[in-house]
Amino acid sequence: MHILLSNDDGYFAPGLAALAEALTGLGEITVVAPEQNRSAASNSLTLDRPLFLRRADSGFCFVNGTPADCVHLAVAGMLDRLPDIVVSGINHGANMGDDTIYSGTVAAATEGYLLGLPSIAISLTSFAGRHYATAGQVARELVERFIRDPIRQPVLLNVNVPDIPYAELQGMEVTRLGRRHKAEPVVRMTSPRNETVFWIGAAGGAADAAPGTDFNAIERGCVSVTPLQIDLTHTAQLGAVRDWMK
Repeated sequence: MHILLSNDDGYFAPGLAALAEALTGLGEITVVAPEQNRSAASNSLTLDRPLFLRRADSGFCFVNGTPADCVHLAVAGMLDRLPDIVVSGINHGANMGDDTIYSGTVAAATEGYLLGLPSIAISLTSFAGRHYATAGQVARELVERFIRDPIRQPVLLNVNVPDIPYAELQGMEVTRLGRRHKAEPVVRMTSPRNETVFWIGAAGGAADAAPGTDFNAIERGCVSVTPLQIDLTHTAQLGAVRDWMK
């Protein structure tokens, strides 16, 4: 088994170290992660400058690019032997509902999926970051399950884990994505040079947290496992848009 690990918080992030430790013994582990925090980088690839691959004292490789860059470089040119699975995380904070559009953690897994590999994005649903070991154990169980019974088609799983002790988890649920309310307004500030600057506002709260959603599962102390797809076609609107275009 060859496991490729990446993330969006950077190669130095505690969640990545916890993930590598949790998966130790399941096979050969290769880590390729961003040089710095690239949260919310989404699926962007770097095309306007060269990318450099370096190795840290930890043995982890890092790239001066995005999470998607890291997985693309590893799979499309760096590795002599292709990985059997890509695991991205453990993210510091949730990636539920609308978050998945922006998430660099999900983007790293998505790049693996687009390259034909089963891929898992795993996130700890709290910025307190107290129980990375819980998310690590969940990641290990999922990879072990894949080793025992691999899914026979490319699959992209978005996994969110409550930030609680492993013994307090209430099980795992297969869920759909919920929805958030729109983000908070941008925060306007004045820099020391008297320039107006802006910070992106906080994400909105849950707007759709009905039973069956990722938000609902996490609220009840369950691990949320959501299979994702890349087809963004709004199938239900095809007819309406055809009529509008006539």
